Amino acid sequence: MSSPAQPLAESLVQSVDWLAIAPPTIAAVVGLVVLVADLFVAEHRKALLGWTSVAGLAAATVLLLPLLDGDRSTFCLTGDATVCSYTADRFTLVIQFLVLGGALLAALLSVTALKDARKELPEGEYWFLLLSSAAGAALLPASRDLATLIVALEVASLPAFALVGLRYGDRKSSEAALKFFLSSVTATAVSLMGISFLYATTGTLYLTQVADRIQNVDGQFHTLAQTGVVLTLVGFAFKTAAVPFHFWVPDTYVGAPLPIAAYLSVIGKAVGFSGLILVTVVALPSYADVWGPALAALAALTMTVGNVGALRQQATRAYSAVRLLAWSSVGQAGYLLVPIAAAAYSGDAEKSIGSTVAYALMYGAVNLGAFAVAALVGRTKTLNRVADYRGLYASSPLSALLLAFFLLCLAGLPPGIIGLFAKVTVFSAAVDAGLGWLAVVMAVNVVIALFYYLQWTALLFRAPEGEPEKHRVPGPVTAAIALTGVLGIVLSGAPQMVLRFTDTGLF
Repeated sequence: MSSPAQPLAESLVQSVDWLAIAPPTIAAVVGLVVLVADLFVAEHRKALLGWTSVAGLAAATVLLLPLLDGDRSTFCLTGDATVCSYTADRFTLVIQFLVLGGALLAALLSVTALKDARKELPEGEYWFLLLSSAAGAALLPASRDLATLIVALEVASLPAFALVGLRYGDRKSSEAALKFFLSSVTATAVSLMGISFLYATTGTLYLTQVADRIQNVDGQFHTLAQTGVVLTLVGFAFKTAAVPFHFWVPDTYVGAPLPIAAYLSVIGKAVGFSGLILVTVVALPSYADVWGPALAALAALTMTVGNVGALRQQATRAYSAVRLLAWSSVGQAGYLLVPIAAAAYSGDAEKSIGSTVAYALMYGAVNLGAFAVAALVGRTKTLNRVADYRGLYASSPLSALLLAFFLLCLAGLPPGIIGLFAKVTVFSAAVDAGLGWLAVVMAVNVVIALFYYLQWTALLFRAPEGEPEKHRVPGPVTAAIALTGVLGIVLSGAPQMVLRFTDTGLF
């Protein structure tokens, strides 16, 4: 005979859609396996940990394919299957593809980096932290309540702090990790305060319920709700490295191992921007009059400061190549903010968000490619200055041609058609939303960026000083460069594929 408590207990038990949560789960499980295996694997066989991690990330990426059939949700409210904590819809899958694909490329670069610096970087801990961060980053775009969103954000961020400062006895690395940690902790604290205000005024953490209830907040709580919106936006602005919350980026990229700098430049942005999209467009559409102007101003400020910072980099300064890519990533963050701001003014918010996702995919592919070539050059030129790339075509023609292609894509010039296409898409989103002034600011910044991208590109084909130094390309680095190059070239041949792929279906 069952007790009265038994039916209640059964009603609270939720079935888990294991296929829907498989991509981040695989990454997390492989991370734990690698950490435990590190205790038993002999020192001369530590490379197996790296290849296991690469295989795990590849498997997690492949498991996105069965989810293309339709939207899947799990961890839903009992009695209301439409209110869930985890949803694998088109938006989720596109961002997870960017995150896991980017982490896979960073892992390929890491295999060689760890082999070159085995005494400085502990392999087991490195791979565990990278896979843990990738799992959190893959969880975030599927999060449909504010608690899961913050947990995913921290799971993605906390291992990244350790990865930046993991190099033994390196003061530059420790300083970079400290700056990154302090800025991120501040962002989390501000976000949590904002989310607590939103919960206090709506009584729920689910994004769709927040969107419904915040429109009917009592007048006495209206100021509290507005404060919550602003604080949440400020917290995510830190995560996206939007100006004036960008100060940690250059030093962090220089102090981190180069594969981790590449990882942060793409996956870090994917995490920040997907969270920002979910909070603004999904949870707070009724407060578009608050976050729309704020994001438009942040976009203009971020792209301007980022491009001016990149323009000021001296070619002969130590680590100037990495610093230039760091400042470039700040400028690119400004472009990514434009369509999100436009969604506040546009009648077709889905199209605007699709523009951001399309730009993020383009940026992810070509920026990882540029970092891959930088990792190749950095193996022989440890200071990794822009001046070190002079005459690269003479010593490594294919690498030079691909780096030139990546830089032209970032600049938005042919033959980097995918870069031009992405910039036109973002530009049209601003114009369609009536943000003509922001489109003008973007056009000016594109011209500014042309100077430093073309200056670096031209340097690749100048006569080298002295005998050209041959660059031996390890297999994993070759694979990373080849994958990003093929992806950039294919998308430049058929750029419309990006928009079809990023038709998010978020609304």
